Amino acid sequence: MNSKYTFIDLFAGCGGLSEGFLASNKFEGLAHVEWELPMVKTLRNRLVNKWNHSEDDALKRVIHFDIQKTNELLKGSWCKETTSIFGKTNHKNIVSKGLKGLIKNRKVDFIIGGPPCQAYSVAGRAQDKNSMKDDYRNYLFESFVKVVQEFKPKAFVFENVPGMLSAQPGGVMVTERIYKAFKEIGYEITNPNNLKERIYIADDFEVPQKRKRLILVGVKKESNYDLNEIYKSIDSQKSNTKKNVADAIFNLPKIVPLKSVKKIKGRNVSHIRKEDNTIEITQHNPRHNNSRDVKIFKKWVEEKMNSKSSSEKIDFYNKLLNKESKHAKYRNLEWDKPSPTVVAHLYKDGLMFIHPDSEQARTITVREAALLQAFPADYEFIGSNGYCYKMIGNAVPPLMAKAIALGINNYFKDITS
Repeated sequence: MNSKYTFIDLFAGCGGLSEGFLASNKFEGLAHVEWELPMVKTLRNRLVNKWNHSEDDALKRVIHFDIQKTNELLKGSWCKETTSIFGKTNHKNIVSKGLKGLIKNRKVDFIIGGPPCQAYSVAGRAQDKNSMKDDYRNYLFESFVKVVQEFKPKAFVFENVPGMLSAQPGGVMVTERIYKAFKEIGYEITNPNNLKERIYIADDFEVPQKRKRLILVGVKKESNYDLNEIYKSIDSQKSNTKKNVADAIFNLPKIVPLKSVKKIKGRNVSHIRKEDNTIEITQHNPRHNNSRDVKIFKKWVEEKMNSKSSSEKIDFYNKLLNKESKHAKYRNLEWDKPSPTVVAHLYKDGLMFIHPDSEQARTITVREAALLQAFPADYEFIGSNGYCYKMIGNAVPPLMAKAIALGINNYFKDITS
């Protein structure tokens, strides 16, 4: 039996990339590094319940750490400040020996991951005019580079939002910075002038979502690996089958508005499942919505407001809420189309993700968001509802990640066989 390739996942989040690589059955995850604790707990839980790791092993492999302290992460000897922050969330062997101590003498074939994308997103820049100068996340790729330099994998996969192509932190194109940084440690990526060719759309891989991601593959310059051929191998995983919102969530139990708000276990509840509550679907409970919002959601869908002009949408919002906004605040999903990009902003509100069934008059649940991201139905997210929306919105769709993994595996197996 052929051995599996190994990988380290940086900025692992709740495990979208890792899930895809593991689901390909071609890769073994040696370590997954993430800073936000709900995401760490979610990924550890997944390794135990799906990928047959012991709790102790999952605790070791999913490292709760601030990757900006890269040297400390790699070599251990963690400072007292670090260990006091983490408490018992990390394994004692990792504290003493770092990531290198965990990997030991095993070869790392690939490094995967992507720094937080908010700093590069066009929407994020629109909200904060100084983000290109002031946001530390613009430079987190440097930590990724250091880990690649340390383990010298065959190749790496670095994913992010297409907005990275126009980001200029400090007045310099971030793609130029990244290209130069990898070149200096002996790795080649696609020339910054040609990076538009490396933008992939999730619905090409049977994800029910029009999500665009920049996929940067890097290889050792002295190797005989061909970047264009690697991308061709990934391209070969594209499917002609297109999935839509109905494919993902149509068969879930309906959740309809109550005639009046009820108090259940100390919480206000505006909606209730129409079908039998014993159906085993977890995390399928919507936000509480007041009666005004319920009426607006219902009216928006019934009047097919998505298809109206921008001015009509703005008028709709302003009249119903007695506002003077210059922006439309609502959008509903449509059964026969893929979802727009599922975003982390869902943790604040779901006004741009109104359920397509007017009878339900609500925004989407955590489970629906996850299914639109092509997470398996048994994937459990640990944390508050808000945090769950956030981690799902920040994730790479596992089906898309699986396609990337298979494409990379096929190329490297062919070239070494």
